[in-house]
Amino acid sequence: MPIRIERDHIAIVLVRPRFSENVGAAARAMHNMGFRRLIIVDPHNYHPERALTLATHEAADIVTGAAMAPSLTIALADFHYVVGTSARVGRQRQVISSPSALAEHLTAISAKNHVALVFGPEDRGLTNRDLRQCHKILNIPTADFSSINLAHSVMLVCYELHKAAISPTTPQPPRLASRHELDGMYEDLKKLLVRIDYIKPENPDYWINKIRRFSTRMGIRAREVSIIRGICRQCDWYARKCFRDGQESILKNDDR
Repeated sequence: MPIRIERDHIAIVLVRPRFSENVGAAARAMHNMGFRRLIIVDPHNYHPERALTLATHEAADIVTGAAMAPSLTIALADFHYVVGTSARVGRQRQVISSPSALAEHLTAISAKNHVALVFGPEDRGLTNRDLRQCHKILNIPTADFSSINLAHSVMLVCYELHKAAISPTTPQPPRLASRHELDGMYEDLKKLLVRIDYIKPENPDYWINKIRRFSTRMGIRAREVSIIRGICRQCDWYARKCFRDGQESILKNDDR
C-alpha cells in the first residue's frame, strides 16, 4: 500500500547551537513545513526568549516544547534511524547527496521508525564523533560556498520532507533497531571480541567502527539486535566456562 512521510516520527535535532535566534528561525522553518518535534543538545548560552523573537507567535510552542539533552548520545537513544548533516564527505561515510534524495529514502523508514535529523553548530558543524552515531550523512549540494545558515538548512530538508508527506510512495519496512539498542549491541560485541582476543584492548573502537559501518549498510532490525546480543552472552558464558574448567583441571593435576 502506498505511504507518505510520517511527520510525527521525525525530529529535528540541533547540536550545540551557538545562537538562540537561529534556534527560533529553525523552529519557524519546521512550523512552515508541518514538523513539530525539536530537540536541542547542549546549546551555547541559550536564551529561549531570544529564540522566540525569530520563531514568531505561530512557532512559539515548538520552542517552548523543545526537549533539552546534555549530549547527542542521550538525545538519540530512542531513535531507530539517524541522519546527520555535513559539508564534509569521505569514502567511509554513507552519504545522501540531496534533501530530495533523503526524503525519498526516509519515506518508507519513517512509517514504523522514529527518525532524527541532526544539524551541527553554526561554526564547525558536526564532529566525527557525532557523525559516527548516524546511519547516513546528508550533504546539501552548493555552488562555491558549502556553509549554509542553520535555519536555511532545516528549511531545505523540511521542505523536501513536506513534499514527500503529501505524495504517496513505497511500501512500509519493518521497525529498525533504536540507537540505544544498537549501542548496547556494539558494547556487547566489543567486550566479547576483546575477551576472545579478536581485537586488541588498546584501541577497540577502531574495529567496532568498522562493524558499525557494516551493520549500518544492513539496516539491522530490533529483533536481530536481540539475537546478536543473545549470541554474545552465550559466547561469553561458554568462554568463562572453558576458563573455569581449565583452572579446575590444572588444580586436579596439581593435587596428584
